[in-house]
This record gives sequence, C-alpha cells and structure tokens, in this order.
Amino acid sequence: MVSTEPVVVCQLGQVPYAATWTLQQHMQEALIQAKRATPRRSPPHVLLLLEHPHTYTLGKSGQADHLLLSEAALDALGATFHHIDRGGDITYHGPGQLVGYPLFDLDRFSTDLGWYLRTLEEVVIRTCADYGVTGTRVDGRTGTWIGPDAHGPERKICAMGVRCSRWVTMHGFAFNVTTNLDYFDHIVPCGIRDRGVTSLDVEQPDAVSVDTVTPALLRHLVATFQADLTHLQGADAWAYLRNWLPQTAHASLNTLAPTHAKSS
Repeated sequence: MVSTEPVVVCQLGQVPYAATWTLQQHMQEALIQAKRATPRRSPPHVLLLLEHPHTYTLGKSGQADHLLLSEAALDALGATFHHIDRGGDITYHGPGQLVGYPLFDLDRFSTDLGWYLRTLEEVVIRTCADYGVTGTRVDGRTGTWIGPDAHGPERKICAMGVRCSRWVTMHGFAFNVTTNLDYFDHIVPCGIRDRGVTSLDVEQPDAVSVDTVTPALLRHLVATFQADLTHLQGADAWAYLRNWLPQTAHASLNTLAPTHAKSS
C-alpha cells in the first residue's frame, strides 16, 4: 500500500498580500518547531489557496527595475508592491489568479527542491490538460508554459517561486485562470523579456473560473504528492488555522479573516 501524507487545504478567498506573507512565516515556523519537538510531531501539511488584490512581488534575486511603475503610478493603478524572501524575480498577483502556498515539510515527501518544483509544475500541466491545453516545461525556466505553437512562442501560464527553511516550504505558485493580463505590461515578468504570459481562459474556448478550476487542481495534487486531502473553505478554514497556529500568530489571522471578500 502506498503511504499518503495528510494535507489540509485552506481556501481563503481574496486576501491582502502582506498579512498572508506574515501568516506563511508563522506557519512555516510552526512546522519547523513541530519536527524539532521531543517527541517529534508531524501535523498535517497545509496548502493555502486564495486570490490577491492587485499586487506585484519581487523575489530576493530579482531586479528592482523590472517593475516599470513609479510609486505614484502604483497607487493610481490600485496595486501594492512587496520585495519578498522567495526565489525568482518579479510577478503579478490579482483577481482571477489561483494562488497556492504549500506549507509542506519536504522531509516527509522528498528533500529535493528540484523534485518539488517539477511536481508543482506537473499539477498545473495536468490541470491544463483537463481543459485541452498542453502545458509544458522550459529548460532553465521554472513554472508552467504553453507553446510554442500556432498561437505564438512560449508563454507562461503559471509562475512559481519558493522559500525553504529546514525543508519546510512557503510561497508557491500563481496560476493564471481569468487573470487580467494587462497588469503584466507594467513589469518584466519573472525577469524574462523575450516571452509573454497567458491564462487558461485565453488558451481555450470554454468559460472557466477559479472556482471551477480548483477541484481539478486539487485532484492532481492528490495524485502527484500522494496526499490525503482535507478541503476546508471559508469560516471552517479560518477556524482550522486559528486552532492549528500558536497564540502568537493569531494577530496575523485577525488582520486577514475579517477582510476576506469571498470563499473562492
């Protein structure tokens, strides 16, 4: 019998970026402390699924000039900017984009970041295939891509960037489902000037949404990570996080939970 790892999916709706970043830091630290405990504890891994309002994030190895907007222009656009601690360069987050932040202890999967990233890519590739879209990988460029094909050269449909401490991950993937791609015009996406971006609704004729794509993505995550999934949404997800995290992290939850706009 193949062993499985418990993963609790907390689907949070639309939440602001900064407080979600702080929440991830608390969750990562809680998982690290669990495996340092005597006896060692193995709580479920957690996957945060959500959307963000208009946000640009720059990874620790990125170049600041890849953001093509001034501070005033950012304000006029209604967007925020954050220089953060994941790998990779600059990307955009916004409504219609399915964002996943796996808080996974890779000691219980595989202590190989390459394997982890390729597996995340595979989840998105299989999800795209459900909609008749052929996702692929590009050597040397993390994420999931479409093309080259009759519609044009390679274009990224899902960006990825992670941070790992003591083999516990944070940050993750941003899958363009119905994302307004115009917002990518204000950056050099992922620092790549010679390729574009796309979304699932651009690549195929059927109506899609974050709500309809999420079940397919979770089904493929179960298969690729051999996960035993518990899926919580809305108030149930917030209650789980409040019970799971130490009291010191509740301030971060308090800034998030009252502001979530919807359960995606």
